[in-house]
Amino acid sequence: MKYLLFVSLIIFSVIYGCASGKAVKTAQTTILEEMIFFNKFAEQSTWLLGYFNVDRLKREPHSEWFNKEYNDYKFDAEVVEKLLEIPADEITIKIVLGTWCPDSRKQVPRFMRIIDLWRFPISEITFIGVDDVKFSPIGEYEKLDIIRVPTFIFYKKNIEAGRIIENPTTSLEQDIVNILK
Repeated sequence: MKYLLFVSLIIFSVIYGCASGKAVKTAQTTILEEMIFFNKFAEQSTWLLGYFNVDRLKREPHSEWFNKEYNDYKFDAEVVEKLLEIPADEITIKIVLGTWCPDSRKQVPRFMRIIDLWRFPISEITFIGVDDVKFSPIGEYEKLDIIRVPTFIFYKKNIEAGRIIENPTTSLEQDIVNILK
């Protein structure tokens, strides 16, 4: 993507350097509009929509933000110890996120760090990607009643036990303990 932006800037420079004043303004406007459209389209093409596996977040183009937040998250070890006391059986989790969303890019990797420390089975987590109007092309998505992302939905014996919506109230690990205890 950086390469395409670089090429676009070179083309812009050639047109700017070779055209007359009036034509340059029109060419600049057109090129800038096309670059904005292209960048938005290119970014949208990387969005993960519908069901996906967490490994997709660990690969380019998402791995840069995922790995940074995952590795940099400073969790509360005492609270994680409490979390380790909670049996993971009969618990399932749905994570609704937007790979375009700054809060998702921050909270989902942190959440996965807590999940890994807890040794919660990844097979019991469902990842659902949404677009920027919070739509996902999966059946019965509307029943999840998603307003903001990320939304972490916890189920005990297939009954919703609670949610963390967008940002935790206290901390991710404490909110998980509060929901599941």
